[in-house]
Amino acid sequence: MPEQTFIVNGNRVTVDVEDDVRLLWVLRDRLGITGPKYGCGINVCKACTSHINGKAFNPCAVPVGQLGADDEVTTIEGLPDQVEPAQRGDHGLHPMQEAWLDRDVAQCGYCQPGQIMAAVALVNRVSAEGGTITDADLDTIRNICRCGTYTRIREAIRDGAERM
Repeated sequence: MPEQTFIVNGNRVTVDVEDDVRLLWVLRDRLGITGPKYGCGINVCKACTSHINGKAFNPCAVPVGQLGADDEVTTIEGLPDQVEPAQRGDHGLHPMQEAWLDRDVAQCGYCQPGQIMAAVALVNRVSAEGGTITDADLDTIRNICRCGTYTRIREAIRDGAERM
């Protein structure tokens, strides 16, 4: 089998797996990183949302062979390491994760890692463009929450954006 090398949560990894295996399965089954959830497998529900080179993407839709050795994948497990320790909250988490806890967003919790990763990518993009989060920006997040906690999700994104 071919070797695939890339960076996950700050660590360079090499796995023996065919090029066409979806990255989600490599993360979960080969590397034991279970934050990105399997929801639909067709890039619709976005429960697996993670970051690649700082941008939101869905590893269920990306064959591992498309990654280069210097591509950096960040999952919810690596998100706190994306900020300085002084920026982390009372739980030692990323500011967006802290906002999620403070706003009591989760019900079942299944979609929450993907929701948080999408929110962080959105806030980073809007901030880099010199803007602040608007309702129109929040409307671009298409992650599905089967429990329907969208009002709390939007509140937490606004709160997390202020903390970031």
